[in-house]
Amino acid sequence: MQTNFFRQIAKMNLSGDLQITLRPTSENSFVLSVLLKNEQCGDDAKKLIPPLNLRGTAEELDNGFFENISTPLQTTSGLMVDMENFMKQLEEVKKKSAMEKEKSEREKKEKEVKAKKYKDAFEKAETLEKEGKYKEAWSALPKVSEYPDFTEEIRKKQDEYERHFAPSLFTETPTDKATESENAHQNFNF
Repeated sequence: MQTNFFRQIAKMNLSGDLQITLRPTSENSFVLSVLLKNEQCGDDAKKLIPPLNLRGTAEELDNGFFENISTPLQTTSGLMVDMENFMKQLEEVKKKSAMEKEKSEREKKEKEVKAKKYKDAFEKAETLEKEGKYKEAWSALPKVSEYPDFTEEIRKKQDEYERHFAPSLFTETPTDKATESENAHQNFNF
């Protein structure tokens, strides 16, 4: 006697282990329980999938076995494969989410550190300004290249400090001209 039972099962292309339990009941009847288990599926919901139970005589089971189990088993197999793929994708999303969160926190921390450095440098410059050390205050100001968002404020402070620097040979202030002309008039008074 030749059967094609295993070829029929192979045609279903199931993923996992197929457990078949045959239990005799009353006169010439059987209960056939078929359960597909896929250990690669990490979702615990797979445990909620019930076995497929068939009842009938040996002849009824022979004639309708594959017709009755093919579609449900293929659906179950596909479901467990999909569940496993979902679990893998979920893990990947968790990893990426953690990486994004870490990146966001790192960027936030860097911004806070940079803002603190800017504030500290500005406060140091203002302290030096109060002491009348305008050149040191100018040097203590944050660099425009490092803080392009604050260019206007930094340049404004630089200009303010430069007005207090000692006069240069190349720059004249209105008070210098007035003092020179007064001195010239005093020297020529006869």
